[in-house]
Amino acid sequence: MSEGTTVAVSDRVDEVEAPLRRVFREYGVPRIHWFAVAVAMNLVARLSSLVPPLVLGTAIDAIFSGTNAYSLPLVPQGWLPTEPKAQFWFSVSLIVGAFVVTAVTTWAQAITSDIFAHRSLHAVRVDTFRKMQELDMAFFDEQQTGEAMSILNQDATNLERYLDQALKNGFRLVIMVVAIGALLLSMNWQLALVTLVGVPLMTLFTIWFSRRVAPRYDAVRSSVGDLNTRLENSIGGMQLVKTSNTEEFETDRVEEASWNFYTTNMDVLKLAFLYRPGMRLLAGLSFVATFVVGGLWLFSGPPLFFSGELTVGDFVVFIFLTQRFIDPLAQISNIIDWFENARASGKRIFGLMDTPVRIEDSPDAVELESVDGRVAYDDVTFSYDGEETILEDVSFDADAGDTVAFVGPTGAGKSTAVKLLMRLYDVDEGAVSVDGHDIRDVTVGSLRESIGYVSQETYLFDGTVAENIRYGEFGATRDEIVEAAKAAEAHEFITDLADGYDTQVGERGARLSGGQRQRISIARTVLQDPDILILDEATSAVDTETEVLIQRSLDRLAADRTTFVIAHRLSTVTDAETILVLEEGRVVERGTHQELLEEDGLYANLWAVQAGEIDDLPDEFVDRARGDV
Repeated sequence: MSEGTTVAVSDRVDEVEAPLRRVFREYGVPRIHWFAVAVAMNLVARLSSLVPPLVLGTAIDAIFSGTNAYSLPLVPQGWLPTEPKAQFWFSVSLIVGAFVVTAVTTWAQAITSDIFAHRSLHAVRVDTFRKMQELDMAFFDEQQTGEAMSILNQDATNLERYLDQALKNGFRLVIMVVAIGALLLSMNWQLALVTLVGVPLMTLFTIWFSRRVAPRYDAVRSSVGDLNTRLENSIGGMQLVKTSNTEEFETDRVEEASWNFYTTNMDVLKLAFLYRPGMRLLAGLSFVATFVVGGLWLFSGPPLFFSGELTVGDFVVFIFLTQRFIDPLAQISNIIDWFENARASGKRIFGLMDTPVRIEDSPDAVELESVDGRVAYDDVTFSYDGEETILEDVSFDADAGDTVAFVGPTGAGKSTAVKLLMRLYDVDEGAVSVDGHDIRDVTVGSLRESIGYVSQETYLFDGTVAENIRYGEFGATRDEIVEAAKAAEAHEFITDLADGYDTQVGERGARLSGGQRQRISIARTVLQDPDILILDEATSAVDTETEVLIQRSLDRLAADRTTFVIAHRLSTVTDAETILVLEEGRVVERGTHQELLEEDGLYANLWAVQAGEIDDLPDEFVDRARGDV
């Protein structure tokens, strides 16, 4: 993997440009009709909310003037009643109607904006998870589980807040500022300038805040991922924690991660605690300035360089609308909080989505059909990080139906060799072929469908026994599931469970023993009915009695199939057509069991130790095979 080594998401975020524009373009635009309705409803709601103070101001002027003068902006004079009583009820009806329209359109806006945001979030989360499924195992070797969970949960939720709250309130802010600003200017442009004098100061203050808070939000999102990873590791390894008596150690590590999150979060809040009161202060000063200048204008005539007339009704409307004008501006800190959180989260999400997919179908890939099971490794060389070679110049051929065993010291590359066959990783040099096809030239799906994998690290999903056996073969009937369980020597213990095949196994199969989990895994592979079988130390973690049962089921499963066995106990591979002895990534011996015994090399000495013929390996082999003895 020296070519294009996987980079963790945390190292890729700086390469993501304009994440908020991108999330709106890729996920908002396809659902733009919901967004357009929400904006339209928002516009109507904001404009209708301005009707009551305008009507009230007109009514006040009519009362104070004593002339029954009555007018409304944008309403033709001929439409208005002339009698005072009729004017009163007309005003009441306008105010009530405005409240009704505001309520209905606010409700409609909330519904449509939520649909827009949540449908977009659903698509983001599904696409993010789908991308994770496409990435090769090298990504997951580098990526911490807690970090990935943080991206799928918290970061996706932050984007939802951006698509819902930030955009909704952002448009509300624009609508209110533009509409009220225009209305104030049309009523009395001089007093309106007094009201608007704080806007440039608020704008400069906001730019200053945004530039300083942005990198702090990046640190917050990173610390959240670190905390989730620490919690995931500690809770997932709870049994080891308790048996090692390291509760305090783990608590200290979680406390450290939590404190790091606290300090990074406080870096944001310290700026926010300065910004929010500052914005409210500027907004309050704008209101006070409007009130003072307007009051002096009413009582003493135009002050200073002002000119013209200001009516009591206009002054009342100005006070009402000035409050409506500056309140959204004072709330802009919340919008910035949503935007900056979403920007940092968007960089992490798109950092993941932009990770190159290195194991995928080539443009001319063919389906692997009617597999015989012939497998060949031709001068295969591989490394995980592009530096330390794990396999070097490995070559061998396996005929259809053969059993090939890999043995050797820990770290020799045995498990890596079979992972290359499944294309969990791609070779750096050389080639792996099935039935004469380079596996890079066939579709990944058809290749993996033809291979069954039973590992020492059995994984069961939280669900029933039957669901776990059927996993990957979702159309299997109950009878087929039972037959597979019988073939795996699992039927008897399953029927002894409280709910039989409908028994819940718990997370990772925690309610079952290791041997029971292993037999369910074997039953799953039986149901798959693969052409090629891989057994990765499938009996290494069970007791002798369970090993006998499992080995018997494995022997039936391997019959007439090309089988690759990674063995710790050499007694399980004595019948293999080929045994490959690996050491430091190289094949140092190969042959049948009898041929290797006659060579009197590493294999023969390992066999002698396990058979009790000698107490320990000769000195020349001790360092080479210490991990297996």
